[in-house]
Amino acid sequence: MLASVLILLVAAAVTVVVLVLRRGHQPTPVPLGLHPAATIPLLGDSSRFDYASLDAGRGLLFIAHLGAGQVIEVDVHTQRVVRTIPNLPGVHGVLVVPDRRRVYATATDANQMVILDEDTGAVLARGPTGAYPDGLAYDPVHDTVWTTNETGGSETILDAASAAPRGTVDVGGQAGNVAYDPTGRQMLVAVQTRNLLAVIDPATATITRRVDLPGCDHDHGLAIDDTDRLAFVACDGNAALLTLDLTTWQILDHHPVGQDPDVLAYDPGAHRLYIAAESGWLTVLDVHDRRATVTGSGHLADGAHVVAVDPTTHRSYFPVPHGPDGHPALLVFDPAP
Repeated sequence: MLASVLILLVAAAVTVVVLVLRRGHQPTPVPLGLHPAATIPLLGDSSRFDYASLDAGRGLLFIAHLGAGQVIEVDVHTQRVVRTIPNLPGVHGVLVVPDRRRVYATATDANQMVILDEDTGAVLARGPTGAYPDGLAYDPVHDTVWTTNETGGSETILDAASAAPRGTVDVGGQAGNVAYDPTGRQMLVAVQTRNLLAVIDPATATITRRVDLPGCDHDHGLAIDDTDRLAFVACDGNAALLTLDLTTWQILDHHPVGQDPDVLAYDPGAHRLYIAAESGWLTVLDVHDRRATVTGSGHLADGAHVVAVDPTTHRSYFPVPHGPDGHPALLVFDPAP
């Protein structure tokens, strides 16, 4: 019995060491190719930020300040905070839909999706979701918003005007992020505890395909290049990025990225993908001929796991809890000439 206990203790110790070493390993640094453009002070405390969403036409950036339970609205043209929108407990996801002049946010601690007026910040409606709502996607054909219920293992479908529930899709495991494919008119959901992508027909709210993701451990982040019919999947368990062909459903390439990749942002005009990681590392990839190539990799800032990109100016935005002066800030970068 003693020998068995010792073997178990040794095995546990080895596992811990392997995990520590794996999480401490980062890819080879490559200059990021970014030039600092501005540092915008943010209001509130130095608690965690989560997703961010940009209305590029109006220059309004909406940032989920998870730890403070509020959304911060920033005018990126004047480089000033417009307002903070409170009473959004544990807010994770945020998504602005310019055509509707609406902002959608997941109040995770309340298991709600909240609709905000983009012009005033007023709360227009609240709708129930499953357990632990996280990411969001908008379906313009059916005028619905989808929330990924991470621990609930499902997608909640809500009316984009009223937040009334329209349906639920069980994805069979913890739900990572969700993205709408406008050409295929389908929803893609990262099922992170099964290392696969669920493809859902919004018209019937049924899963039409499950795509295995070999070489991926715990797929969480997700972005789509609709022009080239590609999906980018970030795997936070093994710090990897997979490029998926949305026509053949085959993996085209596989790249190491910073440890614990979280939020992805794709700039379609520049054909550039940004992957922000919990470790504060940023990975930049250029996409040409339907293949991704790492062009930059390095530590950007502690807590810089959130990124948004402007497809018109190609500027990138990173909210961080501690800016250069120790207070919350929005770091703004231009691509280097």
